[in-house]
Amino acid sequence: MPLVLLTVVTLALGEPVTTHPLPGFRASAWFAEQVREEWVAEGVRAVANAPATFDPKKPTRLIIYATPNGNSIEQTLGCATGPGVDWRFDIQHVAAQVRKLREVVPGENIILACVEADGLSWPAWKRHYKDAPDRVRKVVARLRQWVPGVRVRVSLAGHSGGGSFLFGFIDGADQLPDWVERIVLLDANYAYSDANEHGDKLLVWLKGDTARRLVVIAYDDRNVELGGKKVVGPDGGTFRATERMRTRFTKDVTFAETKAGDITTSTALAGQLALMVHANPKNKILHTALVGEMNGLLRGLTDPGAKPAWGEFGAPRAYGAWVQPAPGIPQRPAGAVGGAEFFKSLDKLTPAEREAAVAREVLRGNVPEFLRTFQKITTKSRDAGGKERTAVFEVMPDYLAVGSDTDFVRAPMTPQTAARIADAFGCALPTRKAVDEVYRAAVVKLEPKPLTEDRERPSTFLKHNALIEDQRRGQKVGELVAGIKKDVVVSNRLTEKPGRVAIYGWHKLDGKAIQPLTIVHGETYVDYSHGVRLMKRTVLVDDQPRDVRHVLYSSALHELLSDEGPVTRPTY
Repeated sequence: MPLVLLTVVTLALGEPVTTHPLPGFRASAWFAEQVREEWVAEGVRAVANAPATFDPKKPTRLIIYATPNGNSIEQTLGCATGPGVDWRFDIQHVAAQVRKLREVVPGENIILACVEADGLSWPAWKRHYKDAPDRVRKVVARLRQWVPGVRVRVSLAGHSGGGSFLFGFIDGADQLPDWVERIVLLDANYAYSDANEHGDKLLVWLKGDTARRLVVIAYDDRNVELGGKKVVGPDGGTFRATERMRTRFTKDVTFAETKAGDITTSTALAGQLALMVHANPKNKILHTALVGEMNGLLRGLTDPGAKPAWGEFGAPRAYGAWVQPAPGIPQRPAGAVGGAEFFKSLDKLTPAEREAAVAREVLRGNVPEFLRTFQKITTKSRDAGGKERTAVFEVMPDYLAVGSDTDFVRAPMTPQTAARIADAFGCALPTRKAVDEVYRAAVVKLEPKPLTEDRERPSTFLKHNALIEDQRRGQKVGELVAGIKKDVVVSNRLTEKPGRVAIYGWHKLDGKAIQPLTIVHGETYVDYSHGVRLMKRTVLVDDQPRDVRHVLYSSALHELLSDEGPVTRPTY
């Protein structure tokens, strides 16, 4: 169990309740949450976000959100804008909207699981597999296993091409399961088909329980132009798809219409079924605005009149306070404690308290300035077709440390803390191959200096840091240094046993690593020899930017950064 996630909360009756991290989850960098990330099926990555104080006495809702075409999970979850932040991070804000939902509905455990197809296209992913609907069902089943309890209600939501995932789920059986409580199509109903009996299945499902909801949000896209050409063809677009749905449903139900500004809402079955269409009188592209700018996901996950009210669909963002910061290393605070003084203060703390203190200092930016200048490393490999591929990745010149350029101490930490910091800084943990490439490229290579006593004490961390600095005397800080620590790495071996840390490296001057890749230690084990060297998540592959998660998983590209095959466990 991670040391830093033990949380105590108090119920309204005053009874203290201790909550533990969900299995496989770790602390998030933001909003006192917990997260989990894995490739859960062939070509399917998932990132889950849960409240830190999960209460098993509360009802639980699992929201499975399928990403739109061309957007990664991280872009879909969203963050604040900033220098170098791609515009896609500021259009949907799915994480912030779900955080707002937790505020609005405090009586539930609300867990968000965002799913992404390799290649960033659910329609393309589905075309690749003849049994795609069955695979979608298995993905949903796998994500349900991440959540404790037997009465977990599931909401399925998606934007744009993410609707293909939802219709794949509908296609996967003759009827929808009872535990699906809500389906939300956010300009995502392109794949609706009467021939595939989508309308029949949805109506049977809706009529099976008055608590179920189907919400469709679309806009009039028939005359929208881009570059002088219409965006959708004569039979395409979600406006026409919504009309096909309305025509089918009208055979069995009666709609009532209301209008608010440019939005017409058609409801049936006492509000269980809602079709919301923006008239789009100015013929703008509202494809993403419906989701983020207009609070579309919030509307899809709540019913009109929900108390306390969060606002309304079409209004300005209701979730601004819940948008997480853009990734990056904060400026070092004025008056921040130096490394030596900080580590001397840790000796009387418990391991959990020490871990929390290290995380707090690093996350607030109390790290040396020289660590902020990443060093570029080039690696090459040949794909299955014999084509040479080139990757350029960037790493910190040294291991994570607390303090200033003149007073810093390298900070051993658990892999969960390291992963949390990596998230906040827009970074990732290296693989074994990446560690070898760092050693190969290092300007300063030092002989390892092992210690044998009190390996887990902060005083030993200080002692080992001093030994390294004695070796490094005369060398300028900021040069790429290696041979001084074992690396905390990501590895497929982490799937062999839960709750472990993968360690590798500490190369000798002959280039051989003292420590072969091992998962012998539990995830809470930390000693003086462990180091965390972060690499940026963005990797240039053949001069094109790629997320390291996708490079590591790719059958054609993984050899650039992995000697273990495609990496399915890219983080802790």
